[in-house]
Amino acid sequence: MGYSVESPILVGSRCEDRARCSAGPVGESCAAAASCFSPQVGTNLTDIVAHRKITIRELGGCMGPIWPSYYGNCRSLLFMIDASNPTQLSAACAQLLGLLSAEPLAEAQVLILFNKTDLACYMTVEEMKSLIRLPDIIACAKQNITVADISARTGTGLTEVLRWLQDTHGAG
Repeated sequence: MGYSVESPILVGSRCEDRARCSAGPVGESCAAAASCFSPQVGTNLTDIVAHRKITIRELGGCMGPIWPSYYGNCRSLLFMIDASNPTQLSAACAQLLGLLSAEPLAEAQVLILFNKTDLACYMTVEEMKSLIRLPDIIACAKQNITVADISARTGTGLTEVLRWLQDTHGAG
């Protein structure tokens, strides 16, 4: 596939985790929130300027079977988990473990994003991290893993994501 060595890959679990909100009020319940999000399907290229241009390749969760064709030359991986939908945690964890065990990604820097933290839910993000045994995953992984709690809708945590991208891909 034709993308540069500088292109981070952004993925999420099975058409649930990387989603764009189409409507709905802030603070709604998990069930109500899930209905306002449409799944991200396919692949997109997004440019971010962080002292220089970084192109991020977004891969929808339904694209999971062909993700390996995008691993070549991957320096960084952003894995998004939908914090408003704990029912998808096991699927997200299985996909994350698959990514972390992929040999072409052994040297990649990894940023795990818990998105939609602004929405009310019956589980806290800390409970979700514990449920999937995230500390154990981080301790056993070959990769350097960073975790961030964000809300793409409100912008919470996005400054830290930008800083991670700058650190990972050089500011100069």
